[in-house]
Amino acid sequence: MNCEHITVNSKRIYLRSAGAGTPVLLLHGFGEDGEIWRHHWDAIAAKHHVLVPDLPGSGQSAAIEDMSMEGMADCMHALLDATLPNQSGGKSIIVIGHSMGGYITLAFAEKYPAVLKGFGLFHSTAYPDTAEKKEARKKSIAFIESHGSAPFIRQSTPNLFADPYRTNNAAQVEEMITRYSQFDPASLVAYYEAMIARPSRTDVLKNAGCPVLFIAGKQDKAVSYADILEQCHLPAVSELCVLESAGHMGMFEDPEKCRKALQDFLTTVTLPALA
Repeated sequence: MNCEHITVNSKRIYLRSAGAGTPVLLLHGFGEDGEIWRHHWDAIAAKHHVLVPDLPGSGQSAAIEDMSMEGMADCMHALLDATLPNQSGGKSIIVIGHSMGGYITLAFAEKYPAVLKGFGLFHSTAYPDTAEKKEARKKSIAFIESHGSAPFIRQSTPNLFADPYRTNNAAQVEEMITRYSQFDPASLVAYYEAMIARPSRTDVLKNAGCPVLFIAGKQDKAVSYADILEQCHLPAVSELCVLESAGHMGMFEDPEKCRKALQDFLTTVTLPALA
């Protein structure tokens, strides 16, 4: 895996990359960094050019002035332009986003549909926040501002996993808590504010000119499985992978099924078009 900082609009964005072929951009979620994809990037790099950034304000990447979903989508587009200067024409990119990364993926698909060969929502949704969800996020913002990142990460991270996994894999959950306890609190607040403000993007799914992958956990407490079932019928061409026993972190909870879903989708999307 090649790791480097790429300067995008005077800000340094950390990027991991490997492989050759069709570029596949993997976007992590809220309170994470690109390492969340570590169990999957080698398999993707075997046949494709995988790119795994730390989103602005996460990991080793600097925050940017516009931390909205649209602003981060613009940053990712600029990152691709800087990294793949010959990929700007035609449908050439696949973007997969986990959770908040899926919200950015949808903003990217709305703004830059011409470059997409396909995109995926990994435990993510095109629906906006409900009033109840907005209030919960506002309470979390207040908690972060009062107590900092570490207590918030320790409180919130275990709830991302289904109960049996959390019980049987306590060491891995604790490792994740430790890794992200030093997260910049200003970035966490900015992400929450951006998620509260994001609009519905169901029209992006309805108008998608490329295949769309949905990966959903039946035990997901963060993104409703029922919501994903409603949305997966909106694109003209879509694939759905259901993780029966997973919560919000399927890449850890059911890595083999996730890996197969990703590989099958990428193979389908990159097959040569029939004459």
